[in-house]
Amino acid sequence: MEAARIAELLSPFLENPGGGREELSGAQLAQLSDYLDLLLRWNEKTNLTSVREPEEIVKRHFGESLFLADALSGEAAATAIDVGSGAGFPGIPLKIYSPQIAVTLIESQNKKATFLKEVIRKLTLININVFSGRAEELQQKADLVTLRAVERFDQVLPVAAGLISAKGRLALLIGAGQVAAAGKLLRGFEISTTPVPQSRERVLLIARGNQTD
Repeated sequence: MEAARIAELLSPFLENPGGGREELSGAQLAQLSDYLDLLLRWNEKTNLTSVREPEEIVKRHFGESLFLADALSGEAAATAIDVGSGAGFPGIPLKIYSPQIAVTLIESQNKKATFLKEVIRKLTLININVFSGRAEELQQKADLVTLRAVERFDQVLPVAAGLISAKGRLALLIGAGQVAAAGKLLRGFEISTTPVPQSRERVLLIARGNQTD
């Protein structure tokens, strides 16, 4: 897909008043284009996403991920952990948007972990790695922990919260119907939600805590 079309599709997701910038550079758009090409090729043989149409992938996966990155860009974060990264969302778009952040992608499924490593190699991303195990096994914490709606949400969310460093943040991309459950699981955190553009029920939930390591 042409970079100009990707930029057009992503523009509604990069207009958050709290974000840093609204336009992606030519280099970033080229990385997103290469990422999309890889995803489409791999998705023919490995089920990385049920969304098959390229423009829908850009809007639903890239757009939602970059909306998160843009919303948090005004707050300094040196490290990030993406729990259950799957096809790389939101962790890889976050890295493309904020290349200064050191990112760890957690993905226990071997085929998906292999895909993530190929994306990193193809896009020549640095200071990003794939942890091919379970989140419970990771012996590190980060300023920012990200998570999209996953199976066993009630089990995974507390594990993700445990990966946050002191005064760090947890950013969830979930359905509006999951917000109440997330709030119960994240007692002691300050929670805010923002609707995801072009979605009737998706929200970005940000939980800020004052916990110590």
